[in-house]
Amino acid sequence: MKLVKTFGRGAITAASLIEKLERRGATNTTRVEPVVRRILAEVRKSGDTALLRYARKLDGLEKGSSLLLSREEMRAAWETTAPQLQAAMMVARGNILAFAEAQLPKEWTLSPSIGVKTGQIVRPLGSVGCYVPGGRYPLPSTLLMTVTPAQVAGVKRIVVCSPKPAKETLAAAWLTGVTEFYRIGGAQAIAAMAYGTNAVRPVDKIVGPGNLYVTAAKMLISNECGIDMPAGPTEIIVASESGNAKGIAADLVAQAEHDPETLAILITSNEALARKVADETKILAKRNPIAKRSLAARGCIFVTANLDETRELTNRLAPEHLTVDTAKDVEWVRNAGSIFVGDYSPQSMGDYVSGPNHVLPTGRFGRVRGGLSVMDFVKLITVQQYTHRGLKEMGGHAIALAEAEGLMGHAESVRVRMNDRD
Repeated sequence: MKLVKTFGRGAITAASLIEKLERRGATNTTRVEPVVRRILAEVRKSGDTALLRYARKLDGLEKGSSLLLSREEMRAAWETTAPQLQAAMMVARGNILAFAEAQLPKEWTLSPSIGVKTGQIVRPLGSVGCYVPGGRYPLPSTLLMTVTPAQVAGVKRIVVCSPKPAKETLAAAWLTGVTEFYRIGGAQAIAAMAYGTNAVRPVDKIVGPGNLYVTAAKMLISNECGIDMPAGPTEIIVASESGNAKGIAADLVAQAEHDPETLAILITSNEALARKVADETKILAKRNPIAKRSLAARGCIFVTANLDETRELTNRLAPEHLTVDTAKDVEWVRNAGSIFVGDYSPQSMGDYVSGPNHVLPTGRFGRVRGGLSVMDFVKLITVQQYTHRGLKEMGGHAIALAEAEGLMGHAESVRVRMNDRD
């Protein structure tokens, strides 16, 4: 990991690096956009023909294999899963379920004046597509994290797409009751769920993390199909003055092993801690080739001039995962996907069993939203109802505003109803 001081001789280098990190989302996806555009266009034009070609070429789909997995395949995976892992999945699902239920928004009604009722109703989306990465590691946890809150929201049709789905992922699908699971991944899976083919009907919204190709595809189809957020390669920032060096290093390595594109950063004004973490990270990454590669390419330790600079830089970078020293530190955090507090809150717990979602905003989208939640699967629809008395009471104000804007039809639509009993 690079050690960079933000002051003194290192200030210019640090400023340049920080500016680059602030642009990381757009810069990364630009690299793969031409390829992704081609895949999207081909699937849109040729449907299943293109989808199957890419599934065989990129996802390793065997000739003659069905894109759609059967419930029997999912059940067989569950039944051959070790009891210890079954128990872990059930605990994780229970915690995710409880957290999502607590997040579910409520319906309510106000009466701002006599004869006027306003409020909101909550309705689930009609259909969602859950993208579950395959690739290097099976990710049953991501299936649990995406499907469970959709079920709590009441979504009727839930589609899962995953390339080369591992037995563990199929077991999680059985546990959650998934009935529509396709063994496709990458930009081609996003295209199928967004545009639809004969084999895969389109969905209203696509959620879930993925690599740069998946993230770019989600962003490109977002004007036609809803998406949750750009949830690309993993990011971790630890902002610490007094944390345990070995624990910090372990978290950095743990997140770095996801992907060579992982962004792993420690920010501290404690130079002694910075150097200890650098040493521990080197030791822990030695036997972890992906983490070692990721940390060498994108790992960084910023040594700041003071605590205020540590906090300001952390918020500027708006990380996906953020670890801080104490509960008091949560007060200064403005931008982050999910926060982990103290030496005994490893980020890996949030990846699996805590309950809060591990699908989190990357590329500085932590400035504008938090992680995936039950809110991503519902619509808040506003409702307004007036009696004649209520309209007489408030209608004049609407007429005044409409006339000030030159919208006489708007004014008349209110006036007509106000006067229909006069």
